[in-house]
Amino acid sequence: MGKRRTEYIYGINPAFEVVRAGRRHVSAAYVSQSSDRNPRMKKLVDYLARNNIPVEWVEKGRVIDLSESKDNQGVVLKSSTYPYTPFEEVIGEKRILLLDNVEDPHNAGAILRSADIFGFSTVLMPMKGVPEVYPSVVKVSAGATEFLRICRETSSNTYVRKLIDAGYRVAALDAAGTQRLDELSIADDEKLLLVIGGEAKAVGQYILNEADYIVAIPQQGRINSLNASVAAGIAMYALAPKSRADTRA
Repeated sequence: MGKRRTEYIYGINPAFEVVRAGRRHVSAAYVSQSSDRNPRMKKLVDYLARNNIPVEWVEKGRVIDLSESKDNQGVVLKSSTYPYTPFEEVIGEKRILLLDNVEDPHNAGAILRSADIFGFSTVLMPMKGVPEVYPSVVKVSAGATEFLRICRETSSNTYVRKLIDAGYRVAALDAAGTQRLDELSIADDEKLLLVIGGEAKAVGQYILNEADYIVAIPQQGRINSLNASVAAGIAMYALAPKSRADTRA
């Protein structure tokens, strides 16, 4: 089977952001006829028209068929696939995020949304164990994927080895970590790779062995652990360069 060249992005916010980012070719938009009175949809349709994207009003079932989801909010864009960034182009960024064993697309999308907000604009995804940037991931991220530089080239272990060689320190988030996140001090100019694991399967042992810091988030409640995307958001907020983290304060 050949590599796919197009996909169908769905949801109002993702549609806005795909067009606004301008990194994909969008050849058509399909809008549900039942959404003709939705003010947000009207705004989107006007925006699509200003960007010379053909809009076709179709039956609700057609939008569901194209998106393969009922969570489409009445709109689907036919676009090129996600434009991944080559790994060699991101080496040197001060903050890089690595998703390791984050198997759930919902968690992956939520983490990517937080990554954009907290200044981790470069994200590494391994070839196995983490979903691709599928339309479902774009939807959960609210379109944040379109403004991130996401690499998907090799294994998590290879990413870590190469970044250690490039002078990065590695901080792995792990519930059994011996260092508290609120006590970890990382200089703004220090190159840092933050590794987030999944809920069913945490950060791999090789990475834990190589990490400079194995970090846990202090907890006071009675349940076992935080959701992976919530934990990732807390860690990125704490470890973001202060000049970025405070820009919206």
